[in-house]
Amino acid sequence: MDPVIQLSQLSKRYKNFSAVEDVSLEIEKGEIYGFIGLNGSGKTTTIKMLLGMVRPSHGSCSIQGRKIELSNHSMWANVGSLVETPYAYPELTVKENLEIFRQLRGVSDADAVHQVMEQLKLTGYADKKAGKLSLGNTQRLGIAKALLHKPEILILDEPSNGLDPTGIIEVRELFQHLAKDLGVTIFMSSHLLSEVAKIATTIGVIHQGKLLQEIKADGFKDLLRKRLVIDAREKDRAMTELNNAGYSAVFNKDGRIETTADYALQYPDEISRYLVSSGIPPTHLALEEEDLESYFLRVITQRKE
Repeated sequence: MDPVIQLSQLSKRYKNFSAVEDVSLEIEKGEIYGFIGLNGSGKTTTIKMLLGMVRPSHGSCSIQGRKIELSNHSMWANVGSLVETPYAYPELTVKENLEIFRQLRGVSDADAVHQVMEQLKLTGYADKKAGKLSLGNTQRLGIAKALLHKPEILILDEPSNGLDPTGIIEVRELFQHLAKDLGVTIFMSSHLLSEVAKIATTIGVIHQGKLLQEIKADGFKDLLRKRLVIDAREKDRAMTELNNAGYSAVFNKDGRIETTADYALQYPDEISRYLVSSGIPPTHLALEEEDLESYFLRVITQRKE
């Protein structure tokens, strides 16, 4: 089966600055692809090229097997998008904004506006002017416009921007429902790395315009570094005992003992038993795992070195 979204050696240069450089990726139907990177890493430029808003300097992108070109107007009927700050008519209400967009999109179902307001929890703001909305509800309105025509593909730039914790969870659950139950393909950029880890089936790491790595969600755990962190009243003695036993223990920046020895990570209870039998009972013993933020910073730091 052909990928729903495909980027092939996609590049964009502005004079002497390379915003995006040779980015290639494929996204299958029903996937949620999380595109993560620092501000200025090339996320938005990539999305704008994918939506035909910016012309690539090199390479190509296609949606459902059709190359992104000005002449391919009909392909956008299956695409919903949100890029940068959501636009709305500030003097019109939420409902009026969505009604205008429904007509522009040629959606015949008059109930579509009510349905999408329900989806995005905007019903209570239906008669409020868009210009008076909070940042979070403005974002909800932008997502509602992207979903109004029930697209098969969503291309979203920072969709959680401005949402409060409740809103982030609601939007996450909505996207998971769309992808899993309806087969909607979602390509979303974000700097909220922990949120991406919860929702994406594939994560792409972009830095300084280059796609450094792609990670499948089911294999992500294997890439995270793990460590056993130990504290004791007699730290120096505990450290000596662990090193004598071959666990390569060190003091971390918090002054606690840390080891990454495989046996210690697999059997932390045995390490606790060993210290107790040596007369040095631990006051703290915890298996800690790197999170996506730490992993991401490690990946881009390694690239700089």
